[in-house]
Amino acid sequence: MEIYDIEGLACASCASSAQNVLGRLDGVKEVRVNYATKTAAVETSSDRIGMEVLNEKLAKVGFVLHPKNKAAYKKRQEREKKALTKLRKQLLIGGVFALPLFIIAMFIPTIPYSNYIMFGLTIPILFWSGRHFFVSAAKQASILKVNMDSLVALGTGTAFLFSTFNTFFPEVLEANGMVPHVYFEAVGVLLVFVLLGKYLEAKASQQTSSAIEELLAMQATTVQILENGIEKELPIEVIQVQDVLKIRPGDVIPLDGILLEGTASIDESMLTGEAFFVSKMEGNAVFGGTILQQGSFTMQVTQIGKDTVLAQIIALVEQAQNTKVPIQKLVDKIASVFVPVVMVIAVLTFLIWWANGLWVEGLVNAVAVLVVACPCALGLATPTAITVGIGAAAKKGILMQNVAAIEQAGAIDSIVMDKTGTITEGKPQVTGAEWEGALENQAFLEEVLLAIENESEHPIAKELVAYYQNKGKKVRLAVQEFKNHSGFGLSAVVEGNVYWLGNKALLEQQNISIGEELKQAATNYQETANTLVFFANNNTALAVIGLSDVVKTHAAQAIKALQDTGRVVYMLTGDNEQTAAHVAQEVGISHYQANVLPQDKIAFVQDLQAKGKSVMMVGDGINDAPALAQANIGVAMNSGTSVAISSADIVLRQNDLRQLTSILSTSKQMLQIIRQNLFWAFIYNILLIPIAAGILYPWGILLNPMIAGGAMALSSIFVVMNSLRLKQVK
Repeated sequence: MEIYDIEGLACASCASSAQNVLGRLDGVKEVRVNYATKTAAVETSSDRIGMEVLNEKLAKVGFVLHPKNKAAYKKRQEREKKALTKLRKQLLIGGVFALPLFIIAMFIPTIPYSNYIMFGLTIPILFWSGRHFFVSAAKQASILKVNMDSLVALGTGTAFLFSTFNTFFPEVLEANGMVPHVYFEAVGVLLVFVLLGKYLEAKASQQTSSAIEELLAMQATTVQILENGIEKELPIEVIQVQDVLKIRPGDVIPLDGILLEGTASIDESMLTGEAFFVSKMEGNAVFGGTILQQGSFTMQVTQIGKDTVLAQIIALVEQAQNTKVPIQKLVDKIASVFVPVVMVIAVLTFLIWWANGLWVEGLVNAVAVLVVACPCALGLATPTAITVGIGAAAKKGILMQNVAAIEQAGAIDSIVMDKTGTITEGKPQVTGAEWEGALENQAFLEEVLLAIENESEHPIAKELVAYYQNKGKKVRLAVQEFKNHSGFGLSAVVEGNVYWLGNKALLEQQNISIGEELKQAATNYQETANTLVFFANNNTALAVIGLSDVVKTHAAQAIKALQDTGRVVYMLTGDNEQTAAHVAQEVGISHYQANVLPQDKIAFVQDLQAKGKSVMMVGDGINDAPALAQANIGVAMNSGTSVAISSADIVLRQNDLRQLTSILSTSKQMLQIIRQNLFWAFIYNILLIPIAAGILYPWGILLNPMIAGGAMALSSIFVVMNSLRLKQVK
């Protein structure tokens, strides 16, 4: 199945239209068009049905397929940026003209030439800012479908034509005893508010593709290859399996392979999410996209292209986004029935009045039906609630990147959390230091330790430097013969004596003894999931230091609050079983898994969803990105990687897990208010359309246009006031 970018989707109904058009093409076996990610997955039974054939069919309804590859992502980004800029300009210009239009209609309608002024103000809104609503409606009509754009185009178009006729030919209605009312302000204000909704939606949808772009940016473009002992730079595309590459400190490892010669300390947080670097020796596997921090080595390539681990992560994110069900627009669903019904009522209204010899009244009432159907309150219903809700959430430090996620919030029953950087701080911190016996020169030795660690760029070394500097120590001793023993630790000469800093294996390698007191201290640290750093001279260990990724201050409180609501909390981590068990116990989580890779995380989320669970995934790393994209709601820490943030629907700007309960409550309120707004908007239409058609005429009642205008304004005011209640949500 080929996946393409699709250009031109304006709504969920557009995606359905594109899917129907492609699905009817001979040779197409299966089609899935996703409005949220603007992609089309197409499976064909013949190689002859390629992108050109598909585009030829789609051109009739205004959609275009584009290839989906690394080069195409940049073009797609440019297209979306250009479209968003144009939409913003349309919104701003529309707003500039709509404001005076609204003021004149509502407050000073009797000024000279008011109708002509309002006509002039409406023209740029209708024919420039709102033009695409009519284009979209026409395209939908060409395949016998309707959507929200059809409803907007029908209502505003009819209101504009009727108002224009009454402006330039008022005597026609006046001759029949009727007042030639105009509805220009309804046209302009409605189009601007619907444009606001479109803009918010388009801005939010940009983040769905940026995660993959961030991952693609991690891929190296060139490599240093060794051929017959000669090193040369080549594009990564020409590299084959079994080629030998040279990797230096700071390099992004370009492809998956086996370390042939040398040693290395590698940042594999992309895969595991863990802050500690991984030591590698000859024969160990290395992975593309990870970063060499210390050492240098040669490697033999074992996987290229789509077979590399990084490419598989990209594929997982892409697949998760492509299969994620977008929000189904309630307005589009109702519009598919509402628009044809309104048109039938309008036609019947005219025919019934005409049959009774009252064709002018029939025409006016038919137009009244279409004008009353103009969805002013409907246009306000969703964007006002979203705008107010997003603002209220932002004040709480919650950035909602994808407003479609609000539909899922109320159903969330399972919350999956990454450990490192989400539940914990995400970086090693000193938890304690034990020294051998009562060393008289401990203060001096601490300065020795500080001076040696200050020569290293390793995260543990930086933490030890910060730890002792906070204790008032200063770097004042000269360090000589500094050496980095990759995968083991450091050694150096200070004031004529050799000192060693590193793991237990380094001391064993140098035949350095460890006293019983320090052995017991090391055991105690290990039982609480600490990483150990030993400090020794040439003969004996002098100290052992414990470092751990500590749990965030309010993590346990936040997790308990979520569990108290009846939701089940899970923890997944790439860390070892002992550390995972310790952290889980500390924060009160009984369901956890250790040694988890990115594909395991997304599989875990998919398994919960297959059991009918609605899942929120909370993470901060590249390894969390596929699961964040797959979950019903993905939540990223603001301190996390850009890939995780781009993959998520919501970002916690304060990195505080207590904000999760705010997400659930705010989202639930937003959805509830949107539904209330839609209900009242449609109640207005349902009640007034039959009155506009003349159903009460036998009792001498016809809909006064002034009453219709007042009811329309009242309905819109109610929707806005109802949306403003979101500011009060606590």
